[in-house]
Amino acid sequence: MKRIIIYMFLLFVIAFQLMSCYKDVILPDVAVDPDGPPQPVSFSAELKPMFTSQCALSGCHSVGNHKPYLTQDIAWAEIVNGGFVNTLVPKQSTLYIMINGPMKEYIPNASDRQKVYDWIRNGAPNN
Repeated sequence: MKRIIIYMFLLFVIAFQLMSCYKDVILPDVAVDPDGPPQPVSFSAELKPMFTSQCALSGCHSVGNHKPYLTQDIAWAEIVNGGFVNTLVPKQSTLYIMINGPMKEYIPNASDRQKVYDWIRNGAPNN
C-alpha cells in the first residue's frame, strides 16, 4: 500500500511538472519595407478597432480630451478632417509622426504602425 502511494505521488509530481512546462514564444516584428508598395488596409476593420482600444478607451483620445477623438463613431472624420494626415507626403502626417514618436508605446507593434502608414499612402479612405 505504501509503495502505491509513493508511486501515485511521483506520478502526480511528474504530471504536474510536465503540465507546467510552457514556453511563451514571442515572435519579433517582421521587417517590412516601409517604402514598398502600400498594402490595402481597411480603416473600419483594422485601424478603427486599434485606435479605439489603444487610444480612446484609455481616456486619452475620447471626446473631451486630447484631439483627435478616436472613438468608434467619429475616428475617421477626426483624423482626416482634423488635418492629422498628409496624403501627399505621408511621412509628414501628424498621425504618422506621433505613432512613431511620443505615442509609440501605445502602438508598439511595428506592423500596426505600418498599416497606418499604408492607409495614409492609399489616400486615407473611409473603408
